[in-house]
Amino acid sequence: MAPFSLALDDDQRQIRDWIHDFAASVVRPAAHEWDEREEFPWPIVEEAAKIGLYSFDFFAQASMNDPTGLTMPLALEELFWGDAGIGLAVFGSGLAAAGIAANGTPEQVLEWAPQCFGTPEDLKLAAFCVSEPDAGSDVSSLKTKAVYDEAKDTWVLNGTKAWATNGGIAHTHVVTATVDPALGSRGQATFVVPEGTAGIAQGQKYKKHGIRASHTAEVVLSDCRVPGSLLLGGKDKLDEKLARAREGAKTKSKQPAMATFEATRPAVGAMAVGIARAAYEESLAYAKDRYAFGKPIIQNQSIAFMLADMLTEIDAARLLVWRAAWLARNGGYTNAEGSMAKLKAGRTAVWVTERAIQIHGGYGYTREYPVERMHRDSKIFDIFEGTEQIQQLVIGRAISGMRIE
Repeated sequence: MAPFSLALDDDQRQIRDWIHDFAASVVRPAAHEWDEREEFPWPIVEEAAKIGLYSFDFFAQASMNDPTGLTMPLALEELFWGDAGIGLAVFGSGLAAAGIAANGTPEQVLEWAPQCFGTPEDLKLAAFCVSEPDAGSDVSSLKTKAVYDEAKDTWVLNGTKAWATNGGIAHTHVVTATVDPALGSRGQATFVVPEGTAGIAQGQKYKKHGIRASHTAEVVLSDCRVPGSLLLGGKDKLDEKLARAREGAKTKSKQPAMATFEATRPAVGAMAVGIARAAYEESLAYAKDRYAFGKPIIQNQSIAFMLADMLTEIDAARLLVWRAAWLARNGGYTNAEGSMAKLKAGRTAVWVTERAIQIHGGYGYTREYPVERMHRDSKIFDIFEGTEQIQQLVIGRAISGMRIE
């Protein structure tokens, strides 16, 4: 186990500063434009690929090869400090790569995780497809079906996925589907659907409240055939899991979607911390420069106390994120610490950005100031990858050891 420490090593400090510079010089100046366009920011992602930020090598170094678990949260906080929509465009493929890493064999991870990113000369995107129009938080009720064709050793996928980041424009889709509906979440499996596979298409593209530079769409699967080798984890492992589930035996393995979300919750929390920190810094600078009644508004206790509370909440959220990230790499959670971190960070981002608008007054409610965009971007962190209420449910079950409904 790596010792838990708040002291960053030289490599972590360099990575943090490197990404901060990219966020400040490339991401933040482009944030307003791409939010207004509501399009995937290809030029910005291409720049990220050129410097090695958008790459499997960086993803592996930051998320798989760091014994402290802190490098990825550091990176995400800085990038999302720049802008959340563009940040998610840059790191959206990482969720699919995490899905492959959480569920695949070592050979599958080595083959497919790099293809989620491609190369600077041949950029690729990936999408992780779990949610459905009638199955968001309730991942046990997925209706997308996977049927095995033994004669051809292929799986046939049919259904519609909703809210997929990079859905439809991705070159690789990682799809969770139901193999045995009677088993709920224990009857599910995850598949890689490569570029060029027949029977997969983009459905509607969502017009969103926030993170508008990130592409979010439905993915429609219609008799989509994938080779048996693209079942993550392999058929023997799936058959064993299904047999145990049908016998009513307990299993140590988590259902595919939850295994991925559990691994990524500290990362999502770090994204929220980045937004909150950006809004705080904008508000602090504004409060020092804005004069009312002959003095900077920060000299009013009502403003100074808001800023004091904002920073306190941000630091508290970051500490929970770092603890969860360290635990995820060093022994795992005992009381759903990943959910605690995601819950606190999401709430903090929403609250801090709302206070930021209040400090800016009427200006904060206009698109001339970035805190308006930050507030819109923050709300999704109470919703995606497990709503606020789902995190409370996970924590409640962990601390009680009981089935809370």
